[in-house]
Amino acid sequence: MDKLGSLRAFVKVVESGSFAEAGRQLRLSRSAISKYIADLEESLGVQLLNRTTRHASPTENGQRYFERAVVILSEIEAADQAVTQAQSAPRGLLRVNAPMSFGTMRLGPVLADFMALYPELQLQIVLSDDLLDPVQDGFDVTLRIAELESSSLIARKIMPVARMICASPDYLARHGTPKHPQDLREHASLTYGFLLTGNQWKLTGSDGDHWIQPAWSLCVNNAEVLRDVAIKGRGLALLPEFIAADALRKGELRTVLDSYSAPPLALYAVYPPTRHLSVKVRLLIDFLVERFGREEDEAAGRRATTR
Repeated sequence: MDKLGSLRAFVKVVESGSFAEAGRQLRLSRSAISKYIADLEESLGVQLLNRTTRHASPTENGQRYFERAVVILSEIEAADQAVTQAQSAPRGLLRVNAPMSFGTMRLGPVLADFMALYPELQLQIVLSDDLLDPVQDGFDVTLRIAELESSSLIARKIMPVARMICASPDYLARHGTPKHPQDLREHASLTYGFLLTGNQWKLTGSDGDHWIQPAWSLCVNNAEVLRDVAIKGRGLALLPEFIAADALRKGELRTVLDSYSAPPLALYAVYPPTRHLSVKVRLLIDFLVERFGREEDEAAGRRATTR
């Protein structure tokens, strides 16, 4: 029995939920994957997977075995890397999932510089505002802008993401400028659909916290759409600073309720809970922390000088 091959096949089946997908990722036939799993279950004397014609999921024993197998494989990878990384550049495929707007507006130049440093890496970037599962969808790194819920995944904070309430000058001229969070109840609001708080806004000022459930006229899962609709004067939007910055500079949007702040989100790198990160994953995360951290420091300096 090829125990190492069986472990790799088993982990891929659990991660992908499919014998066929595990075979595709490992470049093996479905029958080869099935034999690996059958050999493993026979040697252990337990059933590790629940199988249907389209899906495979771990049994209770299988889940425990999966968690240990992931650690074992990461240890083997770390041992391999320890003797090879000194004389070889990182190479191979690196799959990254990132939010659509952040990817189109901020990620391109950063990835280009990363590629220049490590030309033997292949980057596969999937931009989506859907909350994809990093393990089931086979991503090495998932970038998320969020207030993260607790999970079995590991998250590293890359940078804070400030938010502000914005509206067009035309909208404010027609409907007035809110002076207090409670005034938002009288305004049309444009809301983002994927926040853990739903359509509720929290604003904090010298008089404490205010939870507002604004009457929304648009709910969408893309902040660029919110920005563009706000520019057209259709309502107030709570926007990440990197989304609103250009429109604010051009005077297409103005901020309101500046003495109140919304809880900041953050950009996180999320990855599976292996004991050792692969070299290529660690290099990318370290690069993003350094690059975006530097850009955030520069932006904070610019904000300070304009006050």
